[in-house]
Amino acid sequence: MVKKFLHIEGLMVLLAVIYIYSLYEFSWWIFLLLILSPDVSMLAYLINDRIGAKVYNAFHTYIVSIFMILLAIFLKSDAWVMIGLIWTAHIGMDRLFGYGLKYTSSFKATHMQRL
Repeated sequence: MVKKFLHIEGLMVLLAVIYIYSLYEFSWWIFLLLILSPDVSMLAYLINDRIGAKVYNAFHTYIVSIFMILLAIFLKSDAWVMIGLIWTAHIGMDRLFGYGLKYTSSFKATHMQRL
């Protein structure tokens, strides 16, 4: 049941961010171009599992992406709001599909499930 809540939570975040993105009337081409860009952080796994998990998790936590959005709104920077929204949408999409934050033991060990 908890896992299902995490999937639904990801869906709600994804839908909310898409709605906010549409209110700003940002480019959907840029959205599609950048939606998977946080996954570049997986390259840190080429170093080792411990560093890979830390870098991956830094790019896949709502803490950083939402802080970026709030700071960008405060600074009145639409470009950074757009990037923060796309980043947050990516995290929501990952949670929807069952991809979670990584444990340092293995790339496949996440807070949501074992992949």
